[in-house]
Parts: sequence; C-alpha cells; structure tokens
Amino acid sequence: MDFELTEEQVAVKKSAVRFAQNELNDEMIERDRDGAFSRKLWLKCADFGVQGAAFPREYGGGDADILSTVLLMEGLGYGCKDSGLLFALNGQMWTVQMPILRFGSDGQKHGYLPKLCSGEWIGAHGMTEPNSGSDAFSLSTTAKLEGDYYILNGTKTFSTNAPVADVFMVFATVDKSKGFMGVTAFIVERGFPGFSVGKDIGKMGLRTAPMAELVLEDCRVPVENRLGKEGNGAAIFEDAIEWERSCILASLLGGMERQLERCIEYAKRRKQFGRPIGKYQSIANKIVDMQVRMETARLVLYKVACMKQAHGKATMDAAIAKLYLSESWIQSCLDAVQIHGGYGYTTEFELERDLRDSVASTLYSGTSEIQRNIIARLLGL
Repeated sequence: MDFELTEEQVAVKKSAVRFAQNELNDEMIERDRDGAFSRKLWLKCADFGVQGAAFPREYGGGDADILSTVLLMEGLGYGCKDSGLLFALNGQMWTVQMPILRFGSDGQKHGYLPKLCSGEWIGAHGMTEPNSGSDAFSLSTTAKLEGDYYILNGTKTFSTNAPVADVFMVFATVDKSKGFMGVTAFIVERGFPGFSVGKDIGKMGLRTAPMAELVLEDCRVPVENRLGKEGNGAAIFEDAIEWERSCILASLLGGMERQLERCIEYAKRRKQFGRPIGKYQSIANKIVDMQVRMETARLVLYKVACMKQAHGKATMDAAIAKLYLSESWIQSCLDAVQIHGGYGYTTEFELERDLRDSVASTLYSGTSEIQRNIIARLLGL
C-alpha cells in the first residue's frame, strides 16, 4: 500500500490552497453576518476549475480522478474560511452535476453540464420535504404524465442554493403504490410554469450558502427533462448521495489542518502563569487529539476516494467517512475554541464561525444516526 501522493496530486492541493487564500476570504466576517452569497466568488471558483474538476473535458470539466478532486477540495478547505461557499459548491457538484453525468441523456449532459461547470448556472437539489427527511423516499411530491409533460405538485425544503439557482434536481413519486420504486428524478428549470422558490431559510451556520423551499404547483416539466427512467429516482438519489458522502467532507479535512496549525501557534505564543499554555498537559492533549483525528480522517477519506475510483461503489466506506469526518470536525472546532479561551468565543478570532458551521456536517447528506444504521445493516445487524 502506497501512502505517497504523486507530485501532480500534491501540486493540486497546493494550488488550491494558494487560490483560496488569495481569492476567497475577503470580508468573510461581514458576509457571514449578513448571510450573503457571493456570485463573484462562485465565478472565481469556476474559473479556477472547481465545479468542473471531476467532469469530462467535453462538458468544460477538468477530467480529474476522484482522489485529485478530493485533494482539490481539501486544499480549498485549508485556504478558504468560507465553509458555506464550499458546502454550496459541493452540493451542486455531487447532487446535481454528477446525476446528470451518470444518468442523463446526451442532450441533458450537453445542455446543462457546461453551464454548471462554467459557473454560468447554479444548481440545487430537491429531495427533502417538510415531512420527509431521513426517511427520504416517503415523498409527498407527485408527478403525473400528461401528454408531453409531467405535472409536479409538492414542496421541498432545505434546498441549498435554491435562492440563487437556475436549475433544480427534483424527486417526485409517479406511483405511490410502488413505494421507492415509484420515485422519479426531474431536471426543473427556474422558469418552468408552476415552479417557484420560497423565502430564504435562516441558519445557525453555513450562512453564506443560501437555502430555501421549492414550491411546485402544477409545475409543467417536459418529458425530456425526466432524468433516467420512471421509477429510477431512488437509484439515482442513492448514487448521488454516495458521491456526496465520499467527497463533501474533504474541505473539512483541510479546515482541521488549518485549525490545528493555528492552535499550535497560539499555544506556543499565549502565556499564563509564566509559561506557554502548550506546556500544560490539558492543552497539549487537546492538540494531540486534534492531530490524531486529522490523520485518521485523512486515511478514511483517501481510502473512500480510492475505492470509488477502483470499484465505482463504496457504500460502507462512504458512510464511515461521512460519520467520522463530521463528528471529528465538530470536536476539533470545540477544542480550538477551548484552547483559545475567551478569544475563541469572539467573532474576531473566527473560530466560533467554524463551530457553528460544523454542526450541520452531522446532519446533511444523512445524519450520523443514518450513517450508523447503514454501517450496521452492511455488517448484517
């Protein structure tokens, strides 16, 4: 087993770090306070190649392998303080672009992927409903075929990017008697008749990633905008969510590395009772635990990337990665605040924002409880 990255892979991460540090951190405190999404930064990321990284060149992508894409996102997480922006980027890449790439027709791929890779368009995902969260396939949203159109009715909630998005991946049931086998995926454009976006949803963290409800009232969706076959929506969703679980937390690994370095520097500089606080075991042990979590998380993340590259599917590894990285990120954020004491609680030091942002990581893309259920099931329990 080779734990060494290639020179090209190391260069990908370093390049992403430089780009993020130089381009993505302006007015971060103000943007978080105001809950402001930056289209300017979104386009900068597209120009750098973020949205297209894992997608074929024929659609404007970079044709990168999975591990290189993970390293790109890790580098962004280290250099960029805007966790909301990185979350929004990941949301589009794995739950909108990837389903179109893997299940879309040639027309759908050529029609949507170039616009999404270039940053011209923004994509959002619509699965969760007011009464359907972890039980993802108990959908109330319906789709009925009438001539050359499907008529969709229902409401989606917690849709990241919705207030600014141009295209939406929406799941609806064409036949409730078939259960999850009746779920079907649709590509819905903002201008389709009967489609609207509700008001922004305020959040504890990830405030620069806008979120809203989607409302479908006799929404007319052309048949050619159905993604895959009728009843294939569950398979499409599960495929997308595995990609998301495999890759979305890579930026958190970069954040853990940035936090660790900052805590070490602070523990060496900050003195109490005549000694640097890092000389006290209670502080040193927290920093050691942060290091152990980070290195373990790195091994878990890189493994799932390699498994996806080699086999195309890594359900167990993706669930483990999602569970471990998200809970490790929260704990490291708590430790970073504690190490900095009262300063860690202030807006100026920017650690409290990391902590607020971190809480969502155990909720999105399947809660920690759901990941444990998946792992238990795969263990035969």
